[in-house]
Amino acid sequence: MTPDADTTAPARREAVWEQAVEGFGVFRIVPVDPQADTGLIHSWVTEERARFWGMLDASRERVLEIYDYLDGLATHHAYLVHRDDRPVALFQTYEPEADPVGECYDVRPGDFGVHLLLGPATGEGERGFTAALLSVLLAYAFSDPRHTRIVAEPDTRNDKVIDRMLRTGFTLGPEIDLPDKRARLLFLTRDHR
Repeated sequence: MTPDADTTAPARREAVWEQAVEGFGVFRIVPVDPQADTGLIHSWVTEERARFWGMLDASRERVLEIYDYLDGLATHHAYLVHRDDRPVALFQTYEPEADPVGECYDVRPGDFGVHLLLGPATGEGERGFTAALLSVLLAYAFSDPRHTRIVAEPDTRNDKVIDRMLRTGFTLGPEIDLPDKRARLLFLTRDHR
């Protein structure tokens, strides 16, 4: 090792939300750093299992461009969710009135949009993990008293996600046409979670 070599580990990013879940460890929601996280995000969004994310053919440069753009918006935010300091999910939030989805339904005051992409599983699936993760994400989303209803709009073909959201307490809304997909609106109000 040369004397000039950087031997410091990257700084641990400040979380916007941190929550311990019994049996699952500590979940931390940290803002995406487009420069630092492009490789990881690219590896996730280009896997076949992430086809509904709509980025299967995206280059690393395109992923960086997209997350740089999101990073500059005040209405849309991207986060990595860490479980005991290991990234396990990509979580995005948005204000529906500032998004194409807002043109497809009557946005209510307090609506708050979310997208979730689970990272690839390591080893066997862990019973209860997705429910634990969703409980953390919903606690974060509803921690802002202005957010009274969570809005999700998965691809209508994504039965797995729609079923998971229904089991979490979301209710079905109408199907809508977005620029890149036919989607199913799902809603979760603060008092029904």
